[in-house]
Amino acid sequence: MIIEIIPCLDDNYSYLIHDKKSDTVSIVDPAEFKACDSVVKKYKKLDFILNTHHHADHVGGNLELKKKYNSKVLGFGLDKNRIPGIDVLLKENQKHEIGNLKFEVIFVPGHTNTHISFFFYNEKVVFTGDTLFSLGCGRVFEGSHKEMYKSLNKIKSLPADTKIYCGHEYTKSNLNFCLTYDPNNIALKKKAKDIQIKLKKGIPTIPTTIDAEIKTNIFLRCNDPVIRQTLNLKTSTEDEVFSKLRDLKDSF
Repeated sequence: MIIEIIPCLDDNYSYLIHDKKSDTVSIVDPAEFKACDSVVKKYKKLDFILNTHHHADHVGGNLELKKKYNSKVLGFGLDKNRIPGIDVLLKENQKHEIGNLKFEVIFVPGHTNTHISFFFYNEKVVFTGDTLFSLGCGRVFEGSHKEMYKSLNKIKSLPADTKIYCGHEYTKSNLNFCLTYDPNNIALKKKAKDIQIKLKKGIPTIPTTIDAEIKTNIFLRCNDPVIRQTLNLKTSTEDEVFSKLRDLKDSF
């Protein structure tokens, strides 16, 4: 499994997946045609387009790519009226193959009501769209805070060495937020140095891993007593801690 990161728009990431064994080429969340096609055309084919959700900055390249390469568009069945060109309607917990690569559909509502992640369980790779970011999580637009937190915990429960490929380069802003409310986190300070090096070199801070996020991502640490004390929420539920953090991040 070869993954190429494709920067799109201002801060989006689309991802080309090449299964060398079957020579199957796929793309996750093509934000725009031109940037994605500049990478796809090296392979002279595009078999599948995988969409995590319907937002324009994740499906903007669907129709032109599908027209040029006769690709099949895969998306969540409940999003069938909002994903352009959708062909294959996926279901929650469904296992599906693209070439020799197998993935499981993880239903993760919150950012939208119909958001999914693609978990390639043999390779331990997950494409999280706008649900889980490096050091952050997506805004809650259509779902509830409770749904979003439940969705994050689904991803959190994946194997610790699973690599996370998310939809945006938000890591620097997320880092600043985490440091504000979790300033004494040693793992976070160490990760901050690595992030700064990558950003100075102009390279993506992605992928991250489940293990790294559990140690550093404040939205996955709502049971941490230090964070609870910082927020003056020592006796609150994890859902309430998450809601407070998300509200703070929305105005950060």
